[in-house]
Amino acid sequence: MKTIKYILIFMLCLASFTSCIVDDTEPSAGNGAGTNLGGFNDSSLNFGGVADGNTYDFNLKMEVKGPSYKQMSSDVVLTVAVDPSSTAIEGTHFKFNSKTITLSASNNYLGLLPITMLSKGIVAPLATAPVLVLKVLSATGAENVINNGKNLKITFNYLCFSNLAKTYNVRMRYVRAASGIDQILNFTDKFTKTGSGEYRTGLVGHWAAADLGGTSGFTFLDVCNVITIPQQNLVDLYSNLVEGVLGSSSVNPETGVITMQYTITGGNLRQYFVTYTPVN
Repeated sequence: MKTIKYILIFMLCLASFTSCIVDDTEPSAGNGAGTNLGGFNDSSLNFGGVADGNTYDFNLKMEVKGPSYKQMSSDVVLTVAVDPSSTAIEGTHFKFNSKTITLSASNNYLGLLPITMLSKGIVAPLATAPVLVLKVLSATGAENVINNGKNLKITFNYLCFSNLAKTYNVRMRYVRAASGIDQILNFTDKFTKTGSGEYRTGLVGHWAAADLGGTSGFTFLDVCNVITIPQQNLVDLYSNLVEGVLGSSSVNPETGVITMQYTITGGNLRQYFVTYTPVN
């Protein structure tokens, strides 16, 4: 019975051949045609710089994409404008040398539009970071390219000037309650700048650098005179963790004196209350 059934099915397919076989047809003449879109590659960006009067240069990625942009040959000119919803002010927070960019087939219709972040007259930290919203007004030069309608939101983050890479006289209170230790230590230390607002001390805890090996000292961050000591392994070598006490470390902007409070775990808790006074 199964054999007869298969024969009947085969005969039906022969009778209506096109209904049993998927046709191989030519692509539609409409494929590869259609409108291409020009605009920003990103929808949001964050720019950061120290509010020290300097300028900081960035680039905005621009592009043309679509079903037929690879068949295009004409240059495309994109023109951008500031959206009224922006809180960032042109001439105060940013500037453009030009608000137009030409994209060409030779560069696959990709380009970078320069923008400059300004910091002169800015006193950080700001209560609210200024936000710039940009839109593409027009895309010209080719008949089948239009604005993609996607705005770009840029947030300007202003950092405070930081200059803590100095030599300090140090007064440290070292407490290890489980061992009955509560003592005052005095020595000198030197901070090294390792990044924007990031520093490394020369010493950590009550030890001399030679006592521990590893990467001497510990890393801390200065953000507008607020000091943060992120959790980290002791001299990047031991499982003991060095970590700042939240809200207990800062810089006096008038005197340059730094106060820090941090702990080191492992065995019994060690506590450190430290004052760093710049050496004149």
